[in-house]
Amino acid sequence: MLKLYFFVLTLAVVLAASCGAADEPEQSRLWPEIEPYETGYLQVSDVHKLYYELCGNPEGTPVIVLHGGPGGRCSPYYRRFFDPEKFLIILHDQRGAGRSEPYAEIEKNDTWELVEDINRLRAHVGVEGKAVLFGGSWGSTLGLAYAEAWPDNVSGLVLRGVFTATQAEIDHFYHGGVRPLFPEAYDRLLASLPDPDRRPLPEYLFELIESGDEAARRKYAYEWARYELRIAALNFSDEQVEEFLANYNPLAFARLENYYMANACFLEEGQLLREVGRLGDIRVIMVNGRYDVVCPPVTAYTLDAKLANSKLVIAEASGHWMGEPAIESALIEAMHEFEE
Repeated sequence: MLKLYFFVLTLAVVLAASCGAADEPEQSRLWPEIEPYETGYLQVSDVHKLYYELCGNPEGTPVIVLHGGPGGRCSPYYRRFFDPEKFLIILHDQRGAGRSEPYAEIEKNDTWELVEDINRLRAHVGVEGKAVLFGGSWGSTLGLAYAEAWPDNVSGLVLRGVFTATQAEIDHFYHGGVRPLFPEAYDRLLASLPDPDRRPLPEYLFELIESGDEAARRKYAYEWARYELRIAALNFSDEQVEEFLANYNPLAFARLENYYMANACFLEEGQLLREVGRLGDIRVIMVNGRYDVVCPPVTAYTLDAKLANSKLVIAEASGHWMGEPAIESALIEAMHEFEE
């Protein structure tokens, strides 16, 4: 089945979204590195507070960045997709993820809390008008959910690696859809489990990450992160994946992602596709890697056919990772359409 998801973070979720600066391709079109002019924490519940940062032009067009995961994080790399003279760039780490606190916490953490957090953050930083939402993988899911709930707050969507959280997409990701192209990665994940035949895998993986001693929890979190990293980019070797994981704590990434997938991302089956009419004529630009096995392009293709004002860019010779040169360039080009 050619549909799928994520999720974040993936190597677009985890590398670009989670760890940060990816190696830049030759002749990169990224904007120069910039630093935030404001950082802080926003209390969004009695449990959670979000790390956020503001970059670029305080008077510019607001763009809210939604990272992959769930359980990934925003990194300095994200700042470089936008002209800092023209955009107010708003980044935050979602509940339980990255620098937000507490780390890897699932209490009071679901899709609709994250959707409401966008409004909480908008109010906190003083965004009163419409904003562009820029999100990849799980960030595309969250962007669609927010735009369908609050269309009057959205001037445009730029989505990379589209995931609408249908059961077909989740099954593709967990139950063998990835295996034809990455058999060694999928079989290694199954071999790491005490009962490799148990299904559904999201619930089982979440149970394993929740139970046992710390060493066992870290082992299963590591294996999940390794699986997703390995399948996210076309040209990442096992050695590069292991090198990355040696300096990365994957607990929040693995715990939150499997928690969300075990709960169908807290969405009704097909909800995001069914309610897409609420977007009206909001401009939507989607970028999908031709060989993205985490979020195959058929989902973006299906969504594009349902939208009133959309454009789908299929990046050839590209996987899921945001740092694939063709994907990177297409995302930068997409943001030019929202410059004022």
